[in-house]
Amino acid sequence: MNELTHPPIVKSLHWSDESATQQFAARLAQQVPLRQAFIELRGDLGAGKTTLVRHLLRALGVDGRIKSPTYAVVEPYELGSFNVWHFDFYRFQDPREAADAGFRDIFASPGLKLVEWAERAAGSLPNADLVIEIEALDDESRQVRLRAQTSAGVALLQGSAP
Repeated sequence: MNELTHPPIVKSLHWSDESATQQFAARLAQQVPLRQAFIELRGDLGAGKTTLVRHLLRALGVDGRIKSPTYAVVEPYELGSFNVWHFDFYRFQDPREAADAGFRDIFASPGLKLVEWAERAAGSLPNADLVIEIEALDDESRQVRLRAQTSAGVALLQGSAP
């Protein structure tokens, strides 16, 4: 992954409802760099991280049930030309659990990595290309902050946000 030589690029969005989340996911799914990206999803419980992942996986062509990896920690998906791994580290109590789980090989391999609760595996993961922070607002809308941390992240940010 290419590191940026300047500060991260940030963009803010407002999703008025779930259809706005779905539209964002559809735009993101069209971006070629996504197939080799590491995206970190941040937000409180119920913010909409898993909802975004479900919409993104649907837009990428995943059929059938899309499960939350809260208990399994990771759910893999094979999409023909590339693989996707959806991680949820919510249950981790110590960042070393990610290293002990043997995920280093997955993060070193080609494919899309979507990670919820990455802060619980701090120090065991590479730098995310794009960080998506979701905040649920009182009116059921979402305030979203996109932060590109690599050149791939910049490409994703520029191509997926209006």
